[in-house]
Amino acid sequence: MLIYLACAEPAGRIVSTQEISVAYGISRNHLVRVVQTLAENGYVKASAGRTGGVCLSMDPKAIRIGEVVRGAERTLRLVECFDRKTNTCPIAPVCALKGMLREGLEVFLATLNQYTLADIATVRDRRELVRILQSA
Repeated sequence: MLIYLACAEPAGRIVSTQEISVAYGISRNHLVRVVQTLAENGYVKASAGRTGGVCLSMDPKAIRIGEVVRGAERTLRLVECFDRKTNTCPIAPVCALKGMLREGLEVFLATLNQYTLADIATVRDRRELVRILQSA
């Protein structure tokens, strides 16, 4: 959704969830939940109603990809033992894998945070993204 909004012309245009749903071929109901999450995290502004829609609430250069992933996937539990309350793994107290996975997750998010939405929707790539999405 963020990529679509970053490519919307003219910049800052309010886009309906129906338009995005058609472009990506995904459920509008699912997109509504995505909009809610992105709005809660301050990435988009959403308005309801017949003339409503969604648009970016900040410059694409300010939207770090790792932060978006962390905000959308609050728990990021790769394995059960990441949650002490629900963990039932009998080897958790002595297992080294949990630490390795946690470290890998942090490296993954740090790598994503080196990039912004503007890096994805570059001017050069924007025309091609728009062409692909409009032909869907």
